[in-house]
Amino acid sequence: MTPARLERILGQASSKRVLVIGDLMLDEFVWGKVGRISPEAPVPVVEVTGESFYPGGAANVARNLRDFVQSAAVVGLIGEDRGGRQLRQLLDDGGIDTAQIIEDPSYQTIVKTRIIARQQQVVRVDREQIRPPSSDQVQRVVGAIGEVLSDFDAVIFEDYGKGFLDAALVQEVSRAAAERGKVVTADPNPRHPIAWRNITAVKPNRSEAFLAAGIPLEDPADDPVADAALLKVGATLREKWDSKYLLITLGEQGMMLFDGGESHHIPTKARQVFDVSGAGDTAIALFTLALCCEASALEAAEIANHASAVVVGKLGTATVSRDELIDSFREDGSS
Repeated sequence: MTPARLERILGQASSKRVLVIGDLMLDEFVWGKVGRISPEAPVPVVEVTGESFYPGGAANVARNLRDFVQSAAVVGLIGEDRGGRQLRQLLDDGGIDTAQIIEDPSYQTIVKTRIIARQQQVVRVDREQIRPPSSDQVQRVVGAIGEVLSDFDAVIFEDYGKGFLDAALVQEVSRAAAERGKVVTADPNPRHPIAWRNITAVKPNRSEAFLAAGIPLEDPADDPVADAALLKVGATLREKWDSKYLLITLGEQGMMLFDGGESHHIPTKARQVFDVSGAGDTAIALFTLALCCEASALEAAEIANHASAVVVGKLGTATVSRDELIDSFREDGSS
């Protein structure tokens, strides 16, 4: 794809509105340096030099969209706690619509804390409560989304397996969105089995895809096009989920797109990898957006691939800007 074609696709994005539904979390990064080993245990002592906070999970998908679209909105569950207040404030400050977020005083907002020293992650601490929404909350969400669904061009389900994406919620919303002709995509978690129906595209990573297909994970072949196990997984999931497209992310090998009876390998564009946090969020966000903007599935996969390559070259839960994405295509064309 040429940069000119990319700009034509992105030119339509400014009028688009995208709704992201799923597990909301707060990503905390504690930055520091290691100068010694603790006398109490054989562990490094991190001298803290700063802290950063970012929207995570489904909130990060919306954050990746905000630079491109007219409106990005999130639906999910947070607690009436410090993490929940901080996450909502970050989203509000970022211009992301939080009107449909549910606050539950009995729920603990998910917070992931990563301690980074000299650009290396030392440890991650998760504070989370895996709990599905109540039946009343599901009905509240379904009703609220039904009232605003016509205003959106696409719906993204982002499942981190934390419980919010109840099967009934997904079924009701995806059916209603499909009836209205919306683009509907999902970033699934195979440990949280959902029958993905009425879905335009599903985007697992390689290990998730094997698990969802019920096929033992194998080491990847040198050439994904000749990876018999991967091709079998793709065919199995296309039949299982009956989605129009299946996009499997392959890490350093790029992506594999299954479109009907055809498969297409999109090699990675990453030049350097500092942090893979949130790369999947970027991929589903930009893939969905491109489909909304009349890109072909292959063009959408190329855009998602370039966008992911940009964010893994940054530290922290990063996003890609419009200019960075265009520059990535220009650099690829000149290399």
